[in-house]
Amino acid sequence: MFRRFKDKVSTAWMWICLAIVIILPFLIGAGLIIKSHTIIEKHSLWQLLTTSEWQPLQGKFGFLPFIISSLWVTVIAVLLSGPVCLLTAIFLTQYARSTILKIMHPIIDILAGIPSVIFGVWGILIIVPFIARIAPFFGTEGSGYTIIAGAVVLSVMIIPFILNILIEVFRSIPEELTEASLSLGATRWETIKYVLLRKAFPGIISAIGLGVSRAFGETIAVLMVVGNVIAIPRSIFDPGYPLPALIANNYGEMLSIPMYDSALMLSALILFVVVLIFNLLSRIAIARIENGH
Repeated sequence: MFRRFKDKVSTAWMWICLAIVIILPFLIGAGLIIKSHTIIEKHSLWQLLTTSEWQPLQGKFGFLPFIISSLWVTVIAVLLSGPVCLLTAIFLTQYARSTILKIMHPIIDILAGIPSVIFGVWGILIIVPFIARIAPFFGTEGSGYTIIAGAVVLSVMIIPFILNILIEVFRSIPEELTEASLSLGATRWETIKYVLLRKAFPGIISAIGLGVSRAFGETIAVLMVVGNVIAIPRSIFDPGYPLPALIANNYGEMLSIPMYDSALMLSALILFVVVLIFNLLSRIAIARIENGH
């Protein structure tokens, strides 16, 4: 009798925990929608998303510079980190000795555990001055606090997250596939290119999707090096102002202004929706690939 009671209690707790995990995203989304309702009532959503004038005290809230800056930084960061992670994962799983992989695992974990503010300080001390020095070679000048500075720092931050997943993806592929390909006369690189990469493609998309989600919402490190200038960036050497930086810079002191508070909650809602949509598209792409479409 007591054992049955324990089983029922354990099952109930598992269902409760599962329900919390399922309901939590909906609660977050509902909370952001409620808090954003004030500004959406007085301004059309299309106007908020497509205008660039940001003067909160005059009631002008144009989110376009922040959205464009977020996209610039995120896309460039993924373009920089994606090939590095993919080639590193291939080397560690297909070419390197097992001892090297054992050494690299704790190094990757340490890199993932470093606080983002330390990456920001590193960016200020190393990346920003370097970009300021090389900018004249590209026909521009500046302080170095630019889109590319934020993208470089962000790319280093998301490397351990993408790399860990890619390593597990390649290690999960049966060795029989590699042995069969090699036995038919294919070289090691041909086996990787035509067999392993095709088999691992859904996992690669998933890893990059996680990297994009992680990059899009990163705050402190990017805030410290990107410049925080409210203007639509025209090149990677222009300063930017991503959405997470907008929230971090203004939220505490602007709580007393209802419209400003609602605008910041709308920026958080935009982040939430973008990440949700991208994850959904990644899942759809993975499902279609696995089904052979």
